[in-house]
Amino acid sequence: MQSASYLGNATPELALVTETLPAQADSDESLVRVAQRGHREAFGQLYQRYLPMVHGILLAKLPRLEVEDLVHEVFLRALSRLRGLRDASRFGAWLAAIARNMANDYYREPRTQAEHRDHCLDVDATVAPGGHAQTREATEILEIIRSLPEAYRETLVLRLVEGMTGPEIAARTGLSHGSVRVNLHRGMQQLRDKLERKRSPASSRP
Repeated sequence: MQSASYLGNATPELALVTETLPAQADSDESLVRVAQRGHREAFGQLYQRYLPMVHGILLAKLPRLEVEDLVHEVFLRALSRLRGLRDASRFGAWLAAIARNMANDYYREPRTQAEHRDHCLDVDATVAPGGHAQTREATEILEIIRSLPEAYRETLVLRLVEGMTGPEIAARTGLSHGSVRVNLHRGMQQLRDKLERKRSPASSRP
């Protein structure tokens, strides 16, 4: 995707400019500061860097068919509010909060149980390291992940689906490295336990 090409003229609150991005604007924090001045390319780079995080957060909570549109909505909302962000170093945590809030808003809208059930069954077939899982197995794993506590669910999707490392998850979301390690360890343990119970022949006996 071209840098920020999805933005168009949808956000008049923050006029975008196309001057050359300063050479020193390579860290996330510096990109945020430049983007706050209206640089399209700076926000486009932030979009590309944080797209896996936003996609993963939404996928951990929402039906896959709804995720793509909401990813763009998250970034558009962030762009319109960017100048109000006082601490540029908190951009990742701030963006993650916007994504979580939009996911929560999705469930506040009236929907039939049938729609929710059908959408939840329509999941991606890449829910495993290496991306070699079959659709049925991917569906089973993602279904189990979504049954775990929220902290584990989000971190596991970022790790297993989006392919982010533990340090990347911490850096992008603003969580501490310790929290991410704990969430991954406990989440993986619970995921394995549930998979084993579900697949064990003994689990189907009365």
